[in-house]
Amino acid sequence: MPPRAVPAGPRPARISYRRLFAAPGAAAFTLAGLFGRVALSMTGVSLVVLLSERRGSYGLAGTVSAAGLVTGAIGMPLIGRLVDRYGQARVTVPAALYNAVPLTGLLLCVRFGAPDWTLYLCSAACAATPNLGGMARSRWAHLYRDDPAARHLANSFEQALDELCFMAGPVLAMLLCTTLAPEAGLVTAGTLGTAGALLFAAQRRTEPPLPPATTARRTPAGQRHGSPLRVPGLRVLVLTFLATGMVFGATEITTVAYADALGHKAAAGALLGLVAAGSCVAGLLFGLLTPRRAPGTRFLAGASAMVGVLLLPLAAGLGGAGLGVLGVVLFAAGTATAPTMVTGMTLVQELLPQRQFNEGMAMAVSGIVVGISAGAALAGTIAEHAAPGTGYALPASAAGLALLIALAGRRHLRTARPSTAAPEDSAPEGATPGRAADAAAKNPERVVSASV
Repeated sequence: MPPRAVPAGPRPARISYRRLFAAPGAAAFTLAGLFGRVALSMTGVSLVVLLSERRGSYGLAGTVSAAGLVTGAIGMPLIGRLVDRYGQARVTVPAALYNAVPLTGLLLCVRFGAPDWTLYLCSAACAATPNLGGMARSRWAHLYRDDPAARHLANSFEQALDELCFMAGPVLAMLLCTTLAPEAGLVTAGTLGTAGALLFAAQRRTEPPLPPATTARRTPAGQRHGSPLRVPGLRVLVLTFLATGMVFGATEITTVAYADALGHKAAAGALLGLVAAGSCVAGLLFGLLTPRRAPGTRFLAGASAMVGVLLLPLAAGLGGAGLGVLGVVLFAAGTATAPTMVTGMTLVQELLPQRQFNEGMAMAVSGIVVGISAGAALAGTIAEHAAPGTGYALPASAAGLALLIALAGRRHLRTARPSTAAPEDSAPEGATPGRAADAAAKNPERVVSASV
């Protein structure tokens, strides 16, 4: 049964998270998806610990993990396209069950001493992980399609959940791997991930219905619409997210190296937790603010703030600050990340028609994943050949690159106001989202028909 939209009605001056969950079924799909997202944040650490313990090589662990990241970055948008075409439940269930097979194979290969190439094969085959975060955002966008303030709050909440998973997942993985067995982290991650995805798919009443365009509209050549990357604004966002991912990856490796240089490597986890905590708190507070400027303007402001706050860890690192000072500045550095990511995801939703929501958001996440890998690799090289703290120049530079990309493409980040999925899907062939709003205003009968 299609989810019931929350009526627009009068808006209070400030919207609360309690009101956000007034939509029937919202709490259920949020809790179900949380299991899968925690599992995703556990996988990388669990795999590295497992292979370093059982095979005695961090190099092997890193490259096997990288193989999974690369294929995952390619597979996630493909899964997103299938979700847009066939629906969340019809794709999530087989994808989650399939993904459990190569993950189990990886554990068996490690257990029975199979050749290294089998590890790469199994890791690369884990490329069908459903993007539960993107699908949750798609559900919020549909539930509150007539309420921009609630959509803003929902995107802020989802970003806070991402940061919470980033904090809790690696800690839980390390605890399981070190107290039970090296395999415990990956086994738990696989179990939680599969169960979470299946429970999420079972929440059918909040699943967005397939728009009419998904089954009815085709191009003159008889083919379905092409990639969302044809929208210039999405290309700008993916490149900006790639640079933002470099901020994440470089900050992680540089912080570990800096703490190790001070003789307190074990404190690196707590320091990175402070970065995530800063982002989590900022995301929750940002959601309570009423947006008064266009999303493109807010996105540029967030990117500018990232550049400013990421100069703080660089100054602390080059100045030889202790772990206490570094923890404070890392918390501050995390506060600019969430508003930028929240606004970026809002832009993805507003730039694309509903029929391409999941694929577009998966592309944004893939950009972040690729950026994390690149940032971690570059930061590792700097850590080996430069003084401790020098590596903090890399996340600051990556934030500057993100700002330059956003500035260069700022004209593509303009969206029609107000924007809803129905007018966009009702636009004529080849129309942009901005023109879709005009078309909707001139042809309200088509909008009503498409909404029904």
